[in-house]
Amino acid sequence: MKDLSKNPDLRKRDNPDDYFGDWKWREGISELMVPIIGSLYRNGINIMMYGQSLVNNSPTMIMKAHRFVRQTEGNELSELETYPILKRLISLDLADSEIDLAELTLQCSFFEELRNASEDKIDAYLKNSLESIIGAPSNRPHKPQDLVLYGFGRIGRLLARVLAEGTGPGNYFRLRAIVIRKGQGNDLLKRASLLRNDSVHGAFSGTIRVVLEENLLIVNGNPVKVIYANNPQEFSYADYGIDNPVVIDNTGVWRDKEGLRQHINCGASKVILTAPGKDDIKNIVYGINHTSLTPDDEIISAASCTTNAIVPVLKIINEQYGIDHGHIESIHSYTNDQNLIDNYHKGDRRGRSAALNLVITTTGAAKAVVKALPELANKLTGNAIRVPTPNVSLAVLTLTLNKEVDRDAVNEHLMQQAFHSNFRQILGFVNNPELVSTDFYSSPFASIIDAQATIAERKQLTLYCWYDNEYGYTKQVLHLAKKIMGINLPRLPISIS
Repeated sequence: MKDLSKNPDLRKRDNPDDYFGDWKWREGISELMVPIIGSLYRNGINIMMYGQSLVNNSPTMIMKAHRFVRQTEGNELSELETYPILKRLISLDLADSEIDLAELTLQCSFFEELRNASEDKIDAYLKNSLESIIGAPSNRPHKPQDLVLYGFGRIGRLLARVLAEGTGPGNYFRLRAIVIRKGQGNDLLKRASLLRNDSVHGAFSGTIRVVLEENLLIVNGNPVKVIYANNPQEFSYADYGIDNPVVIDNTGVWRDKEGLRQHINCGASKVILTAPGKDDIKNIVYGINHTSLTPDDEIISAASCTTNAIVPVLKIINEQYGIDHGHIESIHSYTNDQNLIDNYHKGDRRGRSAALNLVITTTGAAKAVVKALPELANKLTGNAIRVPTPNVSLAVLTLTLNKEVDRDAVNEHLMQQAFHSNFRQILGFVNNPELVSTDFYSSPFASIIDAQATIAERKQLTLYCWYDNEYGYTKQVLHLAKKIMGINLPRLPISIS
């Protein structure tokens, strides 16, 4: 590992007002962090910063992640503190895991001395903090779990992206196939183009190659078979060498057990529906009720994007203050279900132009909450307004509580839950009065608390929760898929709050 003090690209600050020099200095440190983060990831260690992975991030993005910590915690965390920690991690024999670099650094008892601490002192701290994964077996499966995407729309393509980007050492899962109805013309090339370029989420951070004669997409080196079929009855996964796959159905065509069992009949071991399920299908919000899953559950629903956004917040508030009753209003971006311009639609109001109108519509999210939080039965109502934006939605939670609340106390509690609890993987928190919806494009969180918008008076509380209804929900589906596949990597350090 390079010695930081001898790197010719790093400028030592002689003038404390040399802001550009300071920036270039920290940029140089971030450049040194990139190969370490990549090397650890290829060996099964995912480096994170308050819930956001640093894998595949540029030096500037790593600097922004540090800045986020400073803005949120009021702590002058800089690359000068995290780099000494990070560069010693690679010298340890670590089992596969997720390590939050920000928390690991901030919990260090000699934080103020980190910049000049000896490697032996840092090693002793890390061995104590990461004792459970040092020298421990990673228990990687001998064969990766096969995954199949049934459907390739907004959620399907995002799942393909995050699956390809999150393969890690390659031992846990592999995306083996995509099942779609064949379109006219150069179907495979058009599908590849839609995966490669996205008007909302930008370019795919990887490589895609098309093998027309074999109906293959090579995505970051992963061969993905494109199976053309109108329904699961037309083929068998075994015919393509795909073994008992977990199928993620993102079409929404079938939402009951009878329809979704078609996937089981053609060879799937488990089915995940990316929509609210009917019948007695378990609606799972990862991080809330995923522990209710049993090995016998073959068909599982990942609920809706709005349900995933509001349930974690409702659970936190109910446990701390108690919810007497409330109303949930979802201000939701338009979807493909609506018409681009006025035309016939079987649903009320949805026939009017999505790009020109605010459209009042219904949502089942408030009722769906009860499946994850039965203690809130008959306490919530809900409605939705579709708005002329392509992505990112806002849930407004208007709640009457069992006790009086203070705005600052509520925000502090939510911040602690977002950064220092088991919710840190799914709940975000921002405290910036200038943020708008596009600032949350590609946010990995199921929900993000906008602290500046919180209103609290006596027993009345109103919370504003942003959520990327595409990407944030996709990450929740991925968390659920990993749970079903038995992938449960430890996340360290253990929270001390």
